[in-house]
Amino acid sequence: MSVNLIIQKSIIAGVDLFCGAGGLTYGLQKAGISIVAGIDLDPTCEFPFTANNGAQFINVDMRDLAGADISKLYPAGAIRLLAGCAPCQPFSSFRRGTDNSKDEKWELLVEFSRLVEELKPELVTMENVPGIASKQVFQDFVISLRSLGYHVNWKSVYCPPLGIPQHRRRLVLLASLIGPVKIPSGSLSSAKYRTVRQTIGALPQLAAGEADRMDPLHKARSVTDKNLKRLQMSRPGGSWKDWPYELRAECHKKETGSSYQSVYSRMSWDEPSPTITTQAFNFGTGRFGHPDQDRSITLREASLLQTFPRKYRFVKPRGQVSFSKIGRLIGNAVPPRLGFLIGKELMRTASAPQREED
Repeated sequence: MSVNLIIQKSIIAGVDLFCGAGGLTYGLQKAGISIVAGIDLDPTCEFPFTANNGAQFINVDMRDLAGADISKLYPAGAIRLLAGCAPCQPFSSFRRGTDNSKDEKWELLVEFSRLVEELKPELVTMENVPGIASKQVFQDFVISLRSLGYHVNWKSVYCPPLGIPQHRRRLVLLASLIGPVKIPSGSLSSAKYRTVRQTIGALPQLAAGEADRMDPLHKARSVTDKNLKRLQMSRPGGSWKDWPYELRAECHKKETGSSYQSVYSRMSWDEPSPTITTQAFNFGTGRFGHPDQDRSITLREASLLQTFPRKYRFVKPRGQVSFSKIGRLIGNAVPPRLGFLIGKELMRTASAPQREED
């Protein structure tokens, strides 16, 4: 029996399910992967996805798609990648203690698994919150992939060693029919982590409620007089316990509210930021106060901390800047830097010599 060395020469072409504003797509394309389409139910995603990535946007519920529909999007001869980050809300630690098993988003991973089974792409990647690993729906997904012959690798990835300037932890799964694939883990020591200062320190100063006339996304949310006083009394990395008693929220004066300390505070200049969420523009929803300006961080600062490039466009020229809509796009995005490192590992797998027995 002879063994031939087969070199994979085809390009990797990908379809990005739940593509959002295009963070994963942007990173994968920077790594050399051609993304042919992004699919999302939210039409708000279309402009940022297409304007920054040059790929087709398909506004459809992926539950209405079949594998054959997606198969038509790939060019002939390509190594096919199916990527997806199903909405993470059902699995998020922020919803701990709630019964989320009836959340309709729960079934989206099942639908993703169905599409993988119908399409059988050579490569699969997904990203979600680490809490999904303990759920039966994720375990069934892994079992299904292995039954189809995929090499499967997954782990919870801490983002600062990867050069992402936020204390974010995400579960990354890679699966391959063309050989083993590794999860990027990063090699930066804590002394080399990219910091808030390095990421947003050079942006123009703003007061609460102000916007940079040169960049409509560098816009700070207005705050009430009470929250302005709270900001002025806050210290980087602190909590509402730094305030005098009369400034504290009623819920924090109760014993039941005493454990919620990672809200109403400032970021620290010289370490990574907290995890950027869909509400990162809001001082009261996390440590999202600017390190030394009396305001919450701006939408642009949130996007930079997510590793979107400064040139990334989220609204059309002269379009309305909505904190809630754009905040959702930014907070839900896969950090492009993480997408880039995932893409490099997939490219390495696709270009490695594969052994095929005759």
